[in-house]
Amino acid sequence: MLSAQWSSAQNSAAEQEIVNLSKEKWQWMANKNVEALDDLFHEKSVYVHMGGSWGKEQELNIIKSGGIWYKKTDIHDVSVNIIDNTAILLNRITLLAEVGGNEVTNPFEVTEVYIKQNGSWKLGSLSFTRLMSRDDH
Repeated sequence: MLSAQWSSAQNSAAEQEIVNLSKEKWQWMANKNVEALDDLFHEKSVYVHMGGSWGKEQELNIIKSGGIWYKKTDIHDVSVNIIDNTAILLNRITLLAEVGGNEVTNPFEVTEVYIKQNGSWKLGSLSFTRLMSRDDH
């Protein structure tokens, strides 16, 4: 019984670590802090946006150049599931971004997949799914 409680507490701590890391990542993206993101993003990571999908280098270049400027992320709901060394975080967010010089606000469900390697979490995948708003019906 004690080991089950310890395991649950350990998972809760890891889940909170992932939630905090995700929040920090949104701030780094808003601040265009590509050095911190470069360390967080796994070398083989993938990114799925409304306009396509690509790898780490292109995502960092887009953030650095301001091609997509993640200005403000309002997080509404967060959940984390940890499976072995993999954490899957779901965020329901409203994102204010500047894309191609135009400010846009979109509701998204964002899937973030983190992999624990050598004692630290690395982002393996970041996928944006645009949610239908009331105006889309």
